[in-house]
Amino acid sequence: MQSAFDTLVRDTNATLVRIAADFSPAVFASSLAAEDMVLTDLILRAALPIQIFTLETGRLHAETLGMLDRIKETYGYTVTPFKPETAAVDSYVAQHGLNAFYDSVEMRKECCRIRKVEPLNRALAGNKAWVTGQRRAQSTTRNELAVQEDDAAHNMSKFNPLADWSEEDVWHYIRSHGVPYNPLHDKGFPSIGCEPCTRAIEPGEDVRAGRWWWENPDSKECGLHVVDGKLIRIKPA
Repeated sequence: MQSAFDTLVRDTNATLVRIAADFSPAVFASSLAAEDMVLTDLILRAALPIQIFTLETGRLHAETLGMLDRIKETYGYTVTPFKPETAAVDSYVAQHGLNAFYDSVEMRKECCRIRKVEPLNRALAGNKAWVTGQRRAQSTTRNELAVQEDDAAHNMSKFNPLADWSEEDVWHYIRSHGVPYNPLHDKGFPSIGCEPCTRAIEPGEDVRAGRWWWENPDSKECGLHVVDGKLIRIKPA
């Protein structure tokens, strides 16, 4: 009898195959963290026509940037980086300072908008679907996450193939398949974003406690999955 984990992997593979077949062109937005390395492995092992890109914000850890080379070495695949507009970054820094995101939620979200949301919009343009590594268990803001959603803001379908996966499932897959992963995970970073906005967590803390740790838990989204200040969860009819 097939194990529950094997069934999970099979179902996730089936979702990715369906995306490639029925929602082409589709793209996968990778943060280069553990969940996204699972999806990278699944996509590239099956040679699925889903382009993988990452948001190179200009403030990522060296370890995160190093994952681009590790993916190239392991899979022979080049992840496409999307960077923020230089003029927008320079204007923000000139007006508010390099680390103004610590001053308020508004300043932090504006930094995220410039460095992540705007590049994401460019990366998604012209595609029918985007794939993410979000999981329900990651945070309170994601506990209603569906595998497939309608993203009206981008006029496309959005897929979260790992929505049902636990942290243990992610690491079981990585270790059993020899998937390369960000070394920061071995240093207490279960969730990894920009360097100044991410810290290691303490035992017993939520897996996303190290992201924007100076803010309340219900504000801890960068805007990639938010419309008009709210998380939008719309399951397709």
